[in-house]
Amino acid sequence: MEAIQQSSMNQTLAPSTDSAEPSKRTGNVWSASAHIITGVLGAGVLSLAWSMAQLGWVGGIFCILLFALTTILSSNLLSDCYRFPHPQYGHIRNSSYAAAVNLYLGETRQMICGVLVNASLYGCTVAFVITSAASITAIFKSNCYHREGHQALCNHGDTVYMILFGLVQVMLSFIPDLHNMAWISATAALASLTYSFIELGLGIATVIKNGRIMGSVRGVPASNPADKTWLVFQALGDVAFAYPYTVILLQIQDTIKSPPPENKTMKKASLIAMSIVTFFYLCCGSFGYAAFGDQTPGNLLTGFGFYEPYWLIDLANVCIILQLLGCYQIFCQPIYGGVERWCSKKYPNNGFVNNLYQLKLPLLPAFQLNPLRICFRTAYVVSTTGLGILFPYFNQVIGVLGALSFWPLAIYFPVEMYFVQDKIEAWSSKWIVLKTFSLLCFLLSVVGLIGSIEGIISQKLG
Repeated sequence: MEAIQQSSMNQTLAPSTDSAEPSKRTGNVWSASAHIITGVLGAGVLSLAWSMAQLGWVGGIFCILLFALTTILSSNLLSDCYRFPHPQYGHIRNSSYAAAVNLYLGETRQMICGVLVNASLYGCTVAFVITSAASITAIFKSNCYHREGHQALCNHGDTVYMILFGLVQVMLSFIPDLHNMAWISATAALASLTYSFIELGLGIATVIKNGRIMGSVRGVPASNPADKTWLVFQALGDVAFAYPYTVILLQIQDTIKSPPPENKTMKKASLIAMSIVTFFYLCCGSFGYAAFGDQTPGNLLTGFGFYEPYWLIDLANVCIILQLLGCYQIFCQPIYGGVERWCSKKYPNNGFVNNLYQLKLPLLPAFQLNPLRICFRTAYVVSTTGLGILFPYFNQVIGVLGALSFWPLAIYFPVEMYFVQDKIEAWSSKWIVLKTFSLLCFLLSVVGLIGSIEGIISQKLG
């Protein structure tokens, strides 16, 4: 095998300017809307019916609309921070979230932001391990129930499927970066839409079959007020997981052509995309709750709210698996790239870090391997798989992830950057309104986090 020096690993991230654009920007309001929908619509939709069941009809619908409006507001604030120093005429473009935080708020808060972003990405990949294994298990159970009846004991453990998913991800992790995996992203987006429409269709069909709408205003009753409170808090974390997309907003905005100004186009795109996503979320959550009421499972497609037609349940779960195979790579590749660039910059002459070795296997095209890439990426997949095996609790885990990332990434940093960008004076009316908004969202995140952690502890001890 021949060693090749990898110069591309020495790339660094920095804001771009009009004089040195990385590529021609051709995006418009419709392409930006499509990117947002693809980025937001995913595994979060699977738990919305359960969240509705905990919150009840009034609280569930109100909560989904509240998070939608909050996301639109925060995305509008962030879109004004794309150009610096002016939102429309500034000569510096921020093509990434971290670059914007660094420019507006300084290096210290950029480092904090980087830790939160990477923690959120890492946590999502753990959730993908859990969800994919649940879907694989659901396929075997679905066929078992079809053969032996809905009361049959069709028990299938999910640990072996998490390990299998991890092995596939180790192989996919040899793909160098996101530029080489557009086909994976496209497949994941198509799969996401497919299983979401299947879930919605099955919910509507079940309501029609039942002949009545299940559920209540207060939601699922609990044995005592404390248990009900924990479940409501956890449901808030689950809904929070389904919405924010601020981490990728500036990357999407960086694809938009101008004129008109990018921030105006992005605000229109956010409104269109969030309206579509919210309508879809309301339909999926409402029809799922209407179909099963107090018996609504945590995940309609793996918790066996639906049994028949079994082949359609299998198709939906196959689509979930396909989407998560791609989403795992989309979420972990930024971490891979960041670690590898840092190591290359820190140790520019180290062969373990920078050398590429060409490998040719029979019947396959030649490909290149890097020792650091093999070791770090494999260790990363092993760690996420291990945590998934240790805490295989779908609703509780995504609740923690949603609560952890919602306030700091979707609210705090956009609000603070907007203060700097628009030169908002302390204790002015706009400053007070936005600070109050940020504080309320912080409290919402705290209660969601507490409820989800309590759920994990209860499940583990139980």
